[in-house]
Amino acid sequence: MNKFMLNETSYHGSGAITAIPEEIKARGFKKVFVASDPDLVKFGITAKVTDLLDKAEIAYTVYSNIKPNPTIENVQSGVAAFKEAKADCIVAIGGGSSMDTAKAIGIIITNPEFEDVRSLEGVAPTKKPCVPIIAVPTTAGTAAEVTINYVITDVEKKRKFVCVDAHDIPVVAVVDPDMMSSMPKGLTAATGMDALTHAIEGYITKGAWELSDMFHLKAIEVIARSLRGACENTADGREGMALGQYIAGMGFSNVGLGVDHSMAHTLSAYYDMPHGKACATLLPAVMAYNAEATGEKYREIARAMGVPGVDAMTVEEYRTAAVEAVRRLAEDVGIVTSLSGILKEEDIHQMSVDAYNDACRPGNPKETSVEDIEALYRSLM
Repeated sequence: MNKFMLNETSYHGSGAITAIPEEIKARGFKKVFVASDPDLVKFGITAKVTDLLDKAEIAYTVYSNIKPNPTIENVQSGVAAFKEAKADCIVAIGGGSSMDTAKAIGIIITNPEFEDVRSLEGVAPTKKPCVPIIAVPTTAGTAAEVTINYVITDVEKKRKFVCVDAHDIPVVAVVDPDMMSSMPKGLTAATGMDALTHAIEGYITKGAWELSDMFHLKAIEVIARSLRGACENTADGREGMALGQYIAGMGFSNVGLGVDHSMAHTLSAYYDMPHGKACATLLPAVMAYNAEATGEKYREIARAMGVPGVDAMTVEEYRTAAVEAVRRLAEDVGIVTSLSGILKEEDIHQMSVDAYNDACRPGNPKETSVEDIEALYRSLM
């Protein structure tokens, strides 16, 4: 038996944020807890939504103690701030960091027995849905607005931990490409390659099946044709990426990921590397490593990436073509697929142990080991 979970409602396209006040009122919410990162507040992106709340005379409090890789402390202070605000819903505005923080806050508020944030790692046996969340992404990458996953950084132990909880999915997703138009090129590239990683890992993961394959192949196709344009801030590119990353999220949230994400989580925990950049840096090497365990799937990845003539290729040729198409896209948008000058030899063994123990690793299509992960890290130095 397979289970599939999606938002109750989602809005897509330019101007979608105008639906937020109506959704809040229709659901009977009285006080909004706006979770958004400090840069979005500073540069007026958060205000695009709070101005709508002001106009609709909806009360709200803004919480912005959120880091790019959100920490246990960010969650704990957010829980305290939510209680003080006496809010009854959350509007999360931002990338994965804002939405992940909002999910953890919302889960702890309704399941206070999990107030120790570390207790949420893995598949936590929470009993109640989190505080209702309306998620408004400002990056085209994480798809946290449609997933049941979130990631928190344990600064003390230098590790990220993945939380998987069917109770944390936002009730409403508002995917408005206009909210993404101010993203700088580097961030657009990194988050876009994160979305491509979701689509590719979700397509080849052990849990993949026909319904998830449908989402992932379409996501690869849309991202491949849209990311270059999004990096140049074209309207078509932005709209395509907003949709492509959401479609990828619809799939991978329900079937899992693989060792690329396990290794990326560890890179971020050790070196504070942005998650999307970490995923993108690793992706071609991890794809090459996994190729032998993917059957004919790389042919369809190559096709979705726009590679011509795949039906005339041998297995080895289309697998190579798929990896090279991904590598070329990464290079075209300015992603360097190397860890030279970043990775430290003395960290590699423990990082590999941490990556092996990460919640995403068991979904990898190829059985792996700590030694395999060490070799993958070293291949990128």
